Amino acid sequence: MKAKKSNPLLEKSYDFALAIVQFTRILQLEKKEYVLSKQLLRSGTAIGALSEEAQQAESKPDFIHKLAIANKEAHETHYWLRLIRDSELESNQVDVLIERSEELKRLLVSIIKSSKSK
Repeated sequence: MKAKKSNPLLEKSYDFALAIVQFTRILQLEKKEYVLSKQLLRSGTAIGALSEEAQQAESKPDFIHKLAIANKEAHETHYWLRLIRDSELESNQVDVLIERSEELKRLLVSIIKSSKSK
């Protein structure tokens, strides 16, 4: 049986989604903030879902398209995190999550660029 090949994008986006789920739970339970937390939950978990979906793409253009949408979701997530931080709703975890979202954006752009050049 073949060992499953490591995929940094899938691993990082899944771990990020878990962190977003935990963070939005804190926003909802402790801060009673529901609107921004739901937006963040949707976009922050979509990155990993779209990255997973891209693994079963029907073609290279389909793969690139799905990752491009994941990149858009990463940018949206970055926006919501900055808004939460700058509105002073939460500051403990936000900076770490912002850094992680920036890392995901860089990774997605790199994969998209290299896929287009092949």
